[in-house]
Amino acid sequence: MEDADLAAIRNKRMQELQMKAGDPNQAKQQAEAKQKYDEQLNGMLTQILTQDARARLNSIALVKPEKAKQLEGMLINMARSGQLGEKMTEQQLVKVLEQINDKKQRTKVKFERRRVMDSDDSD
Repeated sequence: MEDADLAAIRNKRMQELQMKAGDPNQAKQQAEAKQKYDEQLNGMLTQILTQDARARLNSIALVKPEKAKQLEGMLINMARSGQLGEKMTEQQLVKVLEQINDKKQRTKVKFERRRVMDSDDSD
């Protein structure tokens, strides 16, 4: 009885560990799906942007990846809605970047020091 119970516990534990680790086939499928998505994104951006604008977007992605993702999404939405008649040049891309920066609120911290009586002055 103990060997059967021990074997059942081992099998259950192995299944739990496999579920936590994830199925290797599932991880492979996710990697393939991400690669396919990236290829489609790059293809769309190649159709939307000139080479100079694409180079600028790539350099932005190196420094600020979150801003590059935001910009890519914005460009794709503009292309889907028909706002882009032709390929976007580098100067047009810079204008869109300026619009994004203007929309972003700047956080400002202001320090106000309390004026209290200082014990050093009374000596």
